[in-house]
Amino acid sequence: MVIDHPGWVTDDILLLGKTESCVYLLKGADEYVMLGGGCTYIIPDMLEQLKRFEIPEEKIRKLIILHSHFDHCGIIPFFKARWPWARVIASEQAQSLLSSPKVVKSIAFLNEMLAENYGLTRHLLSLKVDFSGIAVEETAKEDDIISCGPRQLRVLEVPGHSSCSIALYEPGLKALFASDAAGIPFGDQVFTAANSNYDKYMTSLDKMAALEIDIHLAEHFGARTGDDGRIFLKKAMESALKTRNLLEESYRATRNVEKSTKEIVQVIMANRPEQFFPESVIELVVGQMMAYIAGIMDASEKDRSVLTQPS
Repeated sequence: MVIDHPGWVTDDILLLGKTESCVYLLKGADEYVMLGGGCTYIIPDMLEQLKRFEIPEEKIRKLIILHSHFDHCGIIPFFKARWPWARVIASEQAQSLLSSPKVVKSIAFLNEMLAENYGLTRHLLSLKVDFSGIAVEETAKEDDIISCGPRQLRVLEVPGHSSCSIALYEPGLKALFASDAAGIPFGDQVFTAANSNYDKYMTSLDKMAALEIDIHLAEHFGARTGDDGRIFLKKAMESALKTRNLLEESYRATRNVEKSTKEIVQVIMANRPEQFFPESVIELVVGQMMAYIAGIMDASEKDRSVLTQPS
């Protein structure tokens, strides 16, 4: 089953935000954990949803950032101010990135741009929404356990989409909070999002696929449960291989990153489901992946050339 609108995914997991920018609450006996950080423009929706679903906000004790991209940490400063008792948790690399004034400025600018596009700038100002930075209070590394009452979230380091990506696995629910580390739902397929390092991305997919998963929770376009949850990573791995072959074939033919990027973007746009990211975002992601693949291919061909030269 696909659950891409705010509501209960299970008795213990609540999806908040919007279809394209999702945040989750995990309910423990006496505490809640918020997973994901979304975009600032979803804050008004979240405030309404917290009331509608009768969430006791005083029980929200941890705010977990699964990676530091602008659309996955925008709401954290607002809710940290609203819930000062809640601890902000992220990977050590995310902590480092979020302490950079340049990164903070970029995150603020991109969130402001989206808010303006949705006509929400004045509303957010009235709520005193201001992305001035995030102080990560605890860091999480491989195999750490983050508790949520009786629930135990195991940390997996899963770089590739970003250098700072972590995923969280709750074995009792067989639930994986993967953010974008496993790709992004793309209709009934998966959009490969190996922005940072394609090889590490594929290794991370293998790592997550070794888990027993019934519920896959993405931060764009919702959660997948049952058979849809169980096969999501299989689809992600198939997509990653297919996309890599497509990138390599295009670059082999053009030897030009920009030209190949435009070529691949048009293929994706022709098959893009309704509500998916705009062309500018797809071009950014594909451009990053293409640059990485081109670098690997150029280095490999250079090595072969050296080896075949007569001594």
